[in-house]
Amino acid sequence: MPAAIGYFPKDMPKSAPARTARAPRVRLAGTVLALVKLENGRQLRARLHQLSVSGGLANVEKPLDEGIKVEVIFHVGNSTVRSKARMMFPMWATQGCLQPFEFEGLAEEERQQLQASLQNLLTNSAATSVPPEGAATEVPPDSSPAS
Repeated sequence: MPAAIGYFPKDMPKSAPARTARAPRVRLAGTVLALVKLENGRQLRARLHQLSVSGGLANVEKPLDEGIKVEVIFHVGNSTVRSKARMMFPMWATQGCLQPFEFEGLAEEERQQLQASLQNLLTNSAATSVPPEGAATEVPPDSSPAS
């Protein structure tokens, strides 16, 4: 008997939806300043609160529209990053707004330099890693929390 369209035998395994792992993020607590250049030429200053090789979380005075394209410029460790980015949905904070962004077209060489700088920050400073969603946030017994 020919199989009908959309018919799958009961014992045929169903594939799980693909899940992309998030890039490890580093909590900077506003210690890194960034310049955000809008397409109309306007420039804004921001403080980076979290950063990864895929994007970050910036504190801005006023929220930017979700989906707009910007250029983000900042210096972290030995890396100066100048990349196109797409703004994501903003969240109000105590002072200003926390605006997530995602890099678009970050060159592989820049990505590797940023990864090395972020790793160096974690190793040699008070910066902390942001645990993946759903992970325990327990502090190891012999370490003190960063302030």
